[in-house]
Amino acid sequence: MGPAGLDRIISLQRNPANIRNLCILAHVDHGKTTLADCLVASNGIISSRLAGKVRYLDSREDEQDRGITMKSSAISLHYSNGDQDYLLNLIDSPGHVDFSSEVSTAVRLCDGAVVIVDAVEGVCPQTQVVLRQAWLENIRPVLVINKMDRLIMELKLTPQEAYTHLQKILEQVNAVTGSLFMSKVLEERAEKEEKESETTSGDQVYDWSAGLEETDDSQLYFSPDQGNVVFASAIDGWGFSVKQFAHIYSEKMGIKRELLLKTLWGDFYLNAKAKKIMKGAQAKGKKPLFVQLVLDNIWSLYDAVVTRDQEKVVKVVTSLGVKVMARDSRHSDPKVLLSAICSQWLPVAQAVLSMVCEKLPSPLDMAAERVEKLMSVGARRFDSLPEQTQELKRAFLQCSSAENAPVIVFVSKMFAVDTKALPQNRQRTLTPEEIGQRRELARQRHAARMAAGQTAAESNKDHIHSGSVPQEGQPSGICTAKMENLTLKDSKPEESAEQRETFIAFARVYSGVVKKGQRVFVLGPKYDPTQGLSMLPESCSASDFVPDVPHLSCCSMESIYLLMGRELEELEEVPAGNVLGIGGLEECVLKSATLSTSPACPPFIPLNFEARPIVRVAIEPKHPSEMPKLVRGMRLLNQADPCAEVLIQETGEHVLVTAGEVHLQRCLDDLRERFAKIEFSASKPIIPFRETVVRPPKVDMVNEEMGKQHKVAIIHQMKEEGSQGRSSDNLHVDPSGLVTLTTPNRLATVSVRAIPLPQEVTCLLESSSELIRTMEQVNMSLREGKNLDINPATLEAMVGLKAQLENLLQGRKWRNAVEHIWAFGPRRCGPNILLNSVEGYQRPSVWQCLGRVDDVDEAGAQAAVLRDFDNSIISGFQLATLSGPLCEEPLMGVCFSIERWDVQSSAAPQSQDSRFCEDLAESKVERSSEATEAGPSQARRRPDAASADCYGPVSGQLIASMKEACRHAFHAQPQRLMAAMYTCEIMATAEVLGKVYGVLGKREGRVLHEEMKEGTDMFIIKAVLPVAESFGFADEIRKRTSGLASPQLVFSHWEVLSSDPYWVPTTEEEYLHFGEKADSANQALKYMNAVRRRKGLYVEEKIVEHAEKQRTLGKNK
Repeated sequence: MGPAGLDRIISLQRNPANIRNLCILAHVDHGKTTLADCLVASNGIISSRLAGKVRYLDSREDEQDRGITMKSSAISLHYSNGDQDYLLNLIDSPGHVDFSSEVSTAVRLCDGAVVIVDAVEGVCPQTQVVLRQAWLENIRPVLVINKMDRLIMELKLTPQEAYTHLQKILEQVNAVTGSLFMSKVLEERAEKEEKESETTSGDQVYDWSAGLEETDDSQLYFSPDQGNVVFASAIDGWGFSVKQFAHIYSEKMGIKRELLLKTLWGDFYLNAKAKKIMKGAQAKGKKPLFVQLVLDNIWSLYDAVVTRDQEKVVKVVTSLGVKVMARDSRHSDPKVLLSAICSQWLPVAQAVLSMVCEKLPSPLDMAAERVEKLMSVGARRFDSLPEQTQELKRAFLQCSSAENAPVIVFVSKMFAVDTKALPQNRQRTLTPEEIGQRRELARQRHAARMAAGQTAAESNKDHIHSGSVPQEGQPSGICTAKMENLTLKDSKPEESAEQRETFIAFARVYSGVVKKGQRVFVLGPKYDPTQGLSMLPESCSASDFVPDVPHLSCCSMESIYLLMGRELEELEEVPAGNVLGIGGLEECVLKSATLSTSPACPPFIPLNFEARPIVRVAIEPKHPSEMPKLVRGMRLLNQADPCAEVLIQETGEHVLVTAGEVHLQRCLDDLRERFAKIEFSASKPIIPFRETVVRPPKVDMVNEEMGKQHKVAIIHQMKEEGSQGRSSDNLHVDPSGLVTLTTPNRLATVSVRAIPLPQEVTCLLESSSELIRTMEQVNMSLREGKNLDINPATLEAMVGLKAQLENLLQGRKWRNAVEHIWAFGPRRCGPNILLNSVEGYQRPSVWQCLGRVDDVDEAGAQAAVLRDFDNSIISGFQLATLSGPLCEEPLMGVCFSIERWDVQSSAAPQSQDSRFCEDLAESKVERSSEATEAGPSQARRRPDAASADCYGPVSGQLIASMKEACRHAFHAQPQRLMAAMYTCEIMATAEVLGKVYGVLGKREGRVLHEEMKEGTDMFIIKAVLPVAESFGFADEIRKRTSGLASPQLVFSHWEVLSSDPYWVPTTEEEYLHFGEKADSANQALKYMNAVRRRKGLYVEEKIVEHAEKQRTLGKNK
């Protein structure tokens, strides 16, 4: 970009009323980057002929190779609309589901969005996702229906059919928006009713209205007559809104422009005799105005150019008043001529940018509701924030760039840039004067070098005469200088290799002016402004000495950049309302952060990620000596990718967690080529499983009803298997599934029963994990004697969770179960429950934070002793649920009910050893290996403790016994594996439908439903597919269907695998069907053995299976 253009953008940045921050959102391959190219070409940054081919904002090599966008890229454009100049900060975002986290980072920084929909495919799964993301961030969308040329060239629709098809697409998009709007209105209505019910009492007439009638939704929907829809073909360079044609025809036909705006789209037709526009085109069989005045013209132009009707083309060109170059008209590809005519007649950039300027809000128009939502972090309401914090709302809404305005910046992601690409390191073009100066300097250096050479030669002769011989005939001084030069040259690459990647923060200024070198506070996600203001002195700034405040740090913004797609331009300052890049924050910001000069500013709410990272691989370097480089590279990758996670497992493996297969491949490439720069090996994807128990099945494997005797036989068989190798004195398994286990020192006995939780309860607990974690923290504070102020909204959510659990856990066996919940697990917030069914033991409930009353019954000395070891039981439960008996995977949907718990009086003195052991077990659950190593040595240091005997402290034995009892209770029930499942949406034509079904069947997929898309020959297939079978699925589908079908995989849920991993035939029918060996593939057993093999656990498999079935070589010929 030239300096004049940069100066103009800097001047436009100072007028927030004419700034538009927008992102482009769409499903994959709907034409986002092509449209972005057209908009970039309108500023002369690239040639309009190359728009759609260059894909300017796809700057990565793998983006160009795959043809999909993988990261959000920003560029600043200038547009003149009438007498107004606008600055457009445009962000292009990915459409692939694996990179939906990049969409979240883009949406947060914008005030508006351009949603693109393919005219043929219509609303696709990712279209719904991006509309929801835009809705959640309170940003206003406008619609572009792209690829209109496909309706003409591919589907061969008539203008009338195309009009009907476009109406249906608009209905689909509006249906998605309407459902989001309705859910919001109903939520507000429910809140309003709750408040009214609290204030009013007595008889009340119920109001059945949902509140939808009163709310204004006129600006909500997309409609061409409102000016928020553009019809376009970005690849051919044309696009139009109804407003443009209304302007053209108002001059030609003499009809008022306002009237045409209202009637060009809709059920209106032109009565030629009466010269009036009338309603009821469909009922009277007339051609709608939009077809007659708009589509017919475009269709006839395409027809003339494609059929090479030269006379008609010349006539059209002269009537439109466009200039076509001779080489375009002679080109063998008709698309070139089409593009040349249409891009002059209806330039897509003009249509889209004028709609953006008129319909999308400026930073000054930010809604107060959005500001409050951004500032209400966690479960805190905006009203509960300090007064100084609430005053910042005014700074947000004013978007002021005054000197005294507080600086508020949000960083949505960090992205890595090659250090050579930074403006200060970039080679710039030299002016003729500079070239002359350098030429003169070079001449002077050359003359000095020649003079030095002559003096050195003369001194060399003197040395020879005096008898000293220089090494290899060279002057020793020159030789030393050269060696120094070489060593310097050799050391430079290592230094530069370390600093090759620089991190730039992708951010937006919401208030104040950001200046180069300015110091600001970095507010962590858990920062509390109330605590910060109380600990910091008044009018404290980031440049002062700041005392230690939790989750608050200071940093300086070393450099500020204007983001121009592939390039960066250095700036001195950026006023409010603009998108920018900030350098020098890599030490302070990991992925996203809030920056401010005011400590009263709260951290913004976290970004809303649609895709959860689920695909894991273990990574190790080819050469162990390069492990530090790998660790550093993974740390940089974790910072550069908003969705990727890096973990170190208990086994010491370095694990990379990504959102999908394409995302995984990109992360591995980045790690190899940019961040670690070493060769490493990645394991096969680590598939997550869960373990659970189910109710005893009513039918066997051949769908025969199981008799009572048969069920009992199976349970007895399980008990026998489970009790093998165990001392019968310590372990007793009841026929009903109750497991009683005594500690090795015979001082404590525990009886545990495993009960399967209803599926609805499991889903509720899984979705409420954050709330349960908060509840556990509050309970811990209450136990320590601290009193925490809980936000009313959080308290309300806890009451709602308890009510939902009581509603779902109905029946005799679940009577009062919710009140007797002892703990949740694993990690105290998982989808498993520990139930207190011990008679006479009244312990504080997990819901004590709701009542704030510690009602503890006087249960005598025994209850006091039990209470002392209470934490040991919880720790044992946590360990048991963290790694199940099938393949050491976490449990899910299991309730462990403790029905008996006896501790002898000799164990009553609670020594330090027992407390230490409880802490040790807790730390093990939290994956702290250091504490685990310290355990035995600490126990050995206290040999005199009362409760320590040859088996160790009582609490340690109780933890181990509780864990073993839970595992045996689990084995006593019918056990199953749970697999992670993807929802898979596939769009395919009728010809390849069978092949798609074949691939799904082969990979254990299950088709939920299929439907035909109206007006096309495309089918939409919705299926579920195990994550374990998904690797290579997309490639196989594309190969088998010759690229005519492409799947979208999104993590959906956990599903119980129907087959028992330990199943063997027991009934006569099963023996007949499966044979004595039952050697048909057991999917659950296959998955379980694969996980056990990976973890180094024992796998029961024979080297030679079914020897009598093996054939000799002679028979095999």
